[in-house]
Amino acid sequence: MRLAERHEAFAVLHQGGCFVIPNPWDAGSARMMAALGAKALATSSAAHAFTLGRADMGGVSRDEALAHAADLLAATDLPVSGDFENGFGDTPADVAETVRLAGEVGLSGCSVEDTVMVGGTPAYEFDLAVERIRAGAAAARALGRPFVFCARADGVMNGAYDLAEGIRRLKAFEAAGADLLYLPVPPGKAELAQVLAAVSKPVNALAAGPIKAMTVAELAAMGVRRISTGSQIARLTHAAIRDAVTAMLDEGSFAPLSGVASGDDIDALLRRGAATD
Repeated sequence: MRLAERHEAFAVLHQGGCFVIPNPWDAGSARMMAALGAKALATSSAAHAFTLGRADMGGVSRDEALAHAADLLAATDLPVSGDFENGFGDTPADVAETVRLAGEVGLSGCSVEDTVMVGGTPAYEFDLAVERIRAGAAAARALGRPFVFCARADGVMNGAYDLAEGIRRLKAFEAAGADLLYLPVPPGKAELAQVLAAVSKPVNALAAGPIKAMTVAELAAMGVRRISTGSQIARLTHAAIRDAVTAMLDEGSFAPLSGVASGDDIDALLRRGAATD
C-alpha cells in the first residue's frame, strides 16, 4: 500500500466505529500483527526501550524513536502511528519539530503527552501543556495530508493530577486542534464515560488497568473510537521470558516451553504480514 493510501486509511479508521491498534516492538512482531488482521499499528515507547535494554520513560532519543518507527513502517503495508512521549522536548517548538519529523518519516499520526520527562513536576503546567498541543496540531496541519495528532493527558495515570484536571486538559487539547484525545488508565468504566462525555473528538482507550477487563464491543458501545495496547503485549512476552527461564534455572523444568508456536506457523505469519511494496 502506498504511503498516501495508508494515511487516508488511517484517517478513515478514526471517523467511525472502533478499532484495535496493537503496538509492536520490532519488524517480526509488526508482521505477525498485520498477518493476524490488524488495520494499523503504533509504536510503544516502553516496548521499544525494552528491546534496547533500557527502562521506560525517556529511555529513547527522538532519532532512535523515529528510526524505530521507520523500521516498523517498512515491515508491513499498514499505517503506523508513533508514540513519542513528551515530544522529545519541553517547548512547543520541540513538539512541532517532532510532528514535522514524524510526517517526514512517513507516519500517519503520532501521540504527545503532557509528562515532564526530566526534573520538575510530573506534568507540564496547564497553559504550557495546551500550547505544546497547539503547536503540534499546527505542525500536523502543515504537512498538507492526513495525519492523526493525538494529545495525551497522562497525569491521572502517573498521579500528577485528578480526573477533573485530566478532563479539563483534554477539552483544552481538543480546542487547540488535537485530532484524537487520550487519558490513559482512568480509574474505571464510569470515569472513562466521563471522558467520553466531555469531548466531541475521537477518544483512544488503553487496554490496561481496569479497562483491560472490558471487551472491544463494550468499549465500542461506550463510544471509544480506538483501543491501543501500549506496552501490554511486549510485557506479556517479557513475562513469558521471565517465567520460562525461572522454571529452567530454578526448578529444572522446561514445562513452560510446551505451548510454543511452531516455526512453520511463525514463518507463515511473517510472510503473510510482510510489506508488498
